[in-house]
Amino acid sequence: MQRAIFYLLTVILSLSNCIHTKAQIKKPKLVVGIVIDQMRYDYLTRYAERYGEGGFNRILKNGFSLENAHYNFMPTYTAPGHASIFTGTTPSNHGIISNSWYDKALKQSIYCVSDSNYKTIGNTGTVGEKSPKRMLTTTISDQLHLAQNMRGKTIGISIKDRAAVLPAGHSANAAYWYDSGDRNQWITSSYYMENLPNWVKKFNTQNKANSYLNDTWNTLYDIKTYTRSRADDNIFEKNLNGQEKPIFPKDLKKLRKNNGNFDLIKTVPAGNTLTVDFAKAVIKGEKLGKTAFTDFLTVSFSATDYIGHRYGVAAVETEDTYLRLDQDLASFFSFLDAEVGVGNYTLFLTADHAAVQVPSYLQSLKIPAHYFDIKGFENYIAEVTQKYFNSKALIENISNYQIFLDKEKIESLGLDRNTVAQKLADEIINFDNIYKAVTARTLQTTNFTDGIMNTLQNGYNQKFSGDVLIIPYPATLIRGRKGTSHGSGYSYDTHVPVIFYGYGIKKGKSLKRYDITDIAPTIANLLKIEAPNGSSGKIIKEVLKK
Repeated sequence: MQRAIFYLLTVILSLSNCIHTKAQIKKPKLVVGIVIDQMRYDYLTRYAERYGEGGFNRILKNGFSLENAHYNFMPTYTAPGHASIFTGTTPSNHGIISNSWYDKALKQSIYCVSDSNYKTIGNTGTVGEKSPKRMLTTTISDQLHLAQNMRGKTIGISIKDRAAVLPAGHSANAAYWYDSGDRNQWITSSYYMENLPNWVKKFNTQNKANSYLNDTWNTLYDIKTYTRSRADDNIFEKNLNGQEKPIFPKDLKKLRKNNGNFDLIKTVPAGNTLTVDFAKAVIKGEKLGKTAFTDFLTVSFSATDYIGHRYGVAAVETEDTYLRLDQDLASFFSFLDAEVGVGNYTLFLTADHAAVQVPSYLQSLKIPAHYFDIKGFENYIAEVTQKYFNSKALIENISNYQIFLDKEKIESLGLDRNTVAQKLADEIINFDNIYKAVTARTLQTTNFTDGIMNTLQNGYNQKFSGDVLIIPYPATLIRGRKGTSHGSGYSYDTHVPVIFYGYGIKKGKSLKRYDITDIAPTIANLLKIEAPNGSSGKIIKEVLKK
């Protein structure tokens, strides 16, 4: 009888442990949010046959891909892109309206994450004076912290400060970015801590960037096989300082002196490799994915953006960068398997914006493309205000395709600001390469439900944005005729990859239209927590296992 009772108790305890174990694995041990700066969706398809099995193709084959995912606002820049991915809302709510913008109260340009209340941790420079204070809503990682009563860790990393700080959120344990120049250090801000962890100090002493920059950047494969790109020698790309032509090979050891020494790491694929190196060090150093609570790591790859700006969408350099990034991702995914465990992590991969083909290249093919004359536009504005209001001093600032009126001057002249703004909108539509112009008043009183005006409205923030907003024609840039950029609400800038993979994710793909703001509420639903407090996106149910 005693044996029977003992056996029964053993079975009950065993079942209880099984139930408890199952309860413990209802959430992933680690969530990894990967953002690839300036990655167009078609980089997945253009280079698909050249990617290996362990990187992009692994998560495409075994995860869920949204093939028609877009940014639903403009401007499509790094800071608003990263903020929107992780907050689940647009600049109209989270307040990060650009990388830098004109502050109407301070009457000066401000940077999205600058904060002089904090100091650099890691060296005596000033590039660590940063915080997420200008982001007005929570992120998915903030919500995870709140749901777990601040247990579990959240860490953001990127070569760019804004791409580390904004995704990690307000309650992050840390955000790290790379101080290049002659310093060659991963640093942080006193917003997060007072001293660098020993593992970061150790990583900095390894001097990996130096070894990468003492090498030569040549194509990964025979350059003749890069048929998905323009010829290497062409007039649409920028040189590195010290190169006569923007061609391969690139002797980095020789070129680094004239290109800011360690700044050069940003403009070569090794910048992505360095980021993966540091991501692995973060996971090991902080023991992410090793407790009963879910950790969150955000990793943003910045070198792709610097390379894209310099060489453009169709360059051999761009193709080679993505082939090498594919290998870096394969290495990172294998590391996650070994360190966190297959099936123990969830990741998503996306981009903060895409990019346009080099306009001068499009022009050479007789495809409509333009360059915006900002100086000529400023002169034109002055002529308009002089003609209709007898003053050339009504404008306080022109930036980010926005006009900020000098309201004090307008009032002193007895003018009505709405009348001035509407007259400007009516007149500047006649300036070359301007497609639409609209006043802030119109955006405040009219609801645009679709199209490019809806995209503009989602990027408009009443507190921070200008008084007149402008939309140029497609394929229009302000910068010079070599290299490319982004920022518009057109599909070449808004269409980006969105891939979910790992714990709780189905296999498949969808051609339905989804917005970038749908990522955060979808991950929140997977984690069984509240979405960010300003979230305006929807849960993508077809991605998630029941």
